[in-house]
Amino acid sequence: MSDASPDPILDKIKGIIAEQLDVPETDVSPEKSFTDDLQADSLAIVELVLALEEEFGIKIPDDKVDSIKTVGDAVQYIKRNNDG
Repeated sequence: MSDASPDPILDKIKGIIAEQLDVPETDVSPEKSFTDDLQADSLAIVELVLALEEEFGIKIPDDKVDSIKTVGDAVQYIKRNNDG
């Protein structure tokens, strides 16, 4: 098998981001910046964080939210902090 196997966490996050930011899921990829590429404002970021916390059963502290700039950052944070 290759490294191109589907990533269920990335897929789930892409769906949440597409829904929360009202963008096509095809526009959501790990290198995309929430603010620059996906046009998320501060309120949209807060709502997105809440949706991710609820979906994955984790808490993302405010100081960590500031360091999550891209879709890939969110995926990595959730993988590091998600037990399930």
